[in-house]
Amino acid sequence: MPQTVNAVVVLEKNAPATVEKIVIPDPGPDEVVVDILTCGVCQTDQHFQQGEVGDNFPYLLGHEATGRVSEVGESVTNVSVGDKVILNWRAVCGECRACRKGELKYCFDTHNAAQKMTLEDGTELEAALGIGAFAEKTLVHSGQCTVIDDVDDSSNAAVGLLGCGIMAGIGAAINTGEVKRGESVAVIGTGGVGTAAIAGAKLAGATTIIAVDIENRKLEKARQLGATHTVNSKETDPVDAIRELTGGFGADVVIDAVGIPATYKQAFYARDLAGRVVLVGVPDPTQTLEIPLQDIFSRGGALKSSWYGDCLPSRDFPMLVDLYQQGKLDLNAFVTERVKLQDVQEAFDTMNRGEVLRSVVEIAA
Repeated sequence: MPQTVNAVVVLEKNAPATVEKIVIPDPGPDEVVVDILTCGVCQTDQHFQQGEVGDNFPYLLGHEATGRVSEVGESVTNVSVGDKVILNWRAVCGECRACRKGELKYCFDTHNAAQKMTLEDGTELEAALGIGAFAEKTLVHSGQCTVIDDVDDSSNAAVGLLGCGIMAGIGAAINTGEVKRGESVAVIGTGGVGTAAIAGAKLAGATTIIAVDIENRKLEKARQLGATHTVNSKETDPVDAIRELTGGFGADVVIDAVGIPATYKQAFYARDLAGRVVLVGVPDPTQTLEIPLQDIFSRGGALKSSWYGDCLPSRDFPMLVDLYQQGKLDLNAFVTERVKLQDVQEAFDTMNRGEVLRSVVEIAA
């Protein structure tokens, strides 16, 4: 029987995120209902609110989530009722041209639930990134669930962040940037994603890890999570500083976790010859970049974009959870505050002021 639950919805462009009653249908084939435990507050949700992702309002927000499977539809074999899961937005189809080439991390036709959740009046909701986890329950495709039954409940908030931002940052370093032992890495922008990229560079064995930001508070947190050097780019030219810290050459890998033309140019010119630039910060679609073509040719190397950290959730989530449980990846450090469903709009404001790595909505124990 369909269920009515509380959830955070944005009804129209730039409207506040408010708690509304929504209807969760019974799961159909390959679908599951998940009781949400925790969900991180990510800037992507605010992009949905502001109409920067699309205009399919109303949106059901939230996507960095842990939950427990409460119902399964026909043909579901990868999860069972009672399983604790991390939700993801890359449920690979196995059939698109990327998947057929063995590049599942680039799947161009990822699965979502076929049915729509609705408001009480029947208005269909568009779930953010196909998840919609600022809710007591949500409906997703079974492939969007990665089982983590061995994770203690006290860690739900931390491991749930792997569902988006932390995975994007760690993956930008390890998967996209292919950081190798002994290499130098610079990360421009030390919010949640950038700081996760620093943690990823440390995991990969980088020996020089340079954090760049305009706020000393963020730089200190970056140092706690693996940065060996910090640069306040309000006080020091970051390109000059990165070069000075890398023998005058530039870093092997520079990760732009901001995504504006100014920071991308800094990343481009702060890398060594034949170095790699990774763009993981999501750019404003109206912005453009101008770099002399000769500079692109003469510097060689690779200019790469990182989509979701080029991750494969079924492979990467369990690996990172294991590293967390071994004490090698401090996911707890990313959880700055814990809030309730009704606090999501305020959490957006806190995020915009740069006061948190992540606020996490706690919905159930």
